[in-house]
Amino acid sequence: MSRPGRLPLRGRLTLVTTAVFAVLGCGVLVLNWLSSRQLIEANRDLITQAAWAPEPPLPVPSPVDVPPGSTEAVLTTPSRAFDHFQNAILGDLLTRSALLLTVFTALAALLAWWASHRSLRRLHQVTGAARRISTGSSLDERLALDGPHDEIRELGDTFDAMLDRLERSFTAQRSFTAHASHELRTPLTVLRTALEIPLARGRVPDDLRPAVLRALDANGRIERLIAALLTLARAETAALALRPTDLADAARAATDDLAEEARTAGIGVTLDAAYAPVDGDPALLRQVALNLLANAVRHNYPDGTTVIATGTAGDSVFLEVSNTGPVLSAEDLPALFAPFRQGRERGSGFGLGLAVVRAITATHHGEVEATPRPGGGLTVRVLLPAGDRGAAPKS
Repeated sequence: MSRPGRLPLRGRLTLVTTAVFAVLGCGVLVLNWLSSRQLIEANRDLITQAAWAPEPPLPVPSPVDVPPGSTEAVLTTPSRAFDHFQNAILGDLLTRSALLLTVFTALAALLAWWASHRSLRRLHQVTGAARRISTGSSLDERLALDGPHDEIRELGDTFDAMLDRLERSFTAQRSFTAHASHELRTPLTVLRTALEIPLARGRVPDDLRPAVLRALDANGRIERLIAALLTLARAETAALALRPTDLADAARAATDDLAEEARTAGIGVTLDAAYAPVDGDPALLRQVALNLLANAVRHNYPDGTTVIATGTAGDSVFLEVSNTGPVLSAEDLPALFAPFRQGRERGSGFGLGLAVVRAITATHHGEVEATPRPGGGLTVRVLLPAGDRGAAPKS
């Protein structure tokens, strides 16, 4: 976007083109005027002789035929008459030339504005695609610019080639994460079972029991990490099967799932679930609500509060979670959405919750807004395009 008070590139190109035309036109006008004056001066004698050539004498009227005071004698010379003639011609030439220059300068400005629009239209496509991708759009978008093979077409083709390489790289990375996580689940399940069976049968010596329990705890933590990685990989690569759903249902389900954990932590959870229709993946949208609420409960103070709300806002629907907690600044927010990054108060998670929220929101063509609360804590709002707004279901 152009800065306030600064002309866009299209306006600057128009001004430059018009200024160049006006300056060159003024130069042509001056040269034309000087050339005309030189020609007239060079032919002064011929023009003077032609203007003052002797003519047949006219009959002189008698004093009786001419009313007194009706005419006055005008005494002049050939040089004066020529100067008058020259000034009249050159003045008329200058006036007409200036008028024509004004008209053609205006036409040049209009043509320059139209031509710059035609030239920059494809450049705007590149800018729009880059902006959409940078705000979370998938990498499968391509420009495929048409038109002449000029510099803008070359820029668009280079941009498409870059997107191809990025898409292959991200696809390979996500595929590796998904496959590696999936392959690790089986041996971890076997390991957990091998540890749980001796514990359940009482065959673990008392001196080894703490070590086995620690191994089971570590195993469970790894399994939860792998499940989070699989969720993140699915959120970033999922081919969504969109269905009409209600964010209020996702909020209610998340509240039920975390009710026991919130009671144990002494966190009060308030649900304000208004009708919020959206076309999306119900399982992934429920994961969004679950992750946001879990983050609000786990990064909170004892006896703190959390509010989860849904509703509509213009052409969008929202899911918002607000909680008390440690004081955050605007500089802390980007780290919260990065994988394996947590806030100042580390919890029992892996720092993937908000990264999953952002990935799922991006696949649904939405956006996430995070705002620190003045007294401490965080407010996270997920905005999604509204779905078919039929009649709200009766609660």
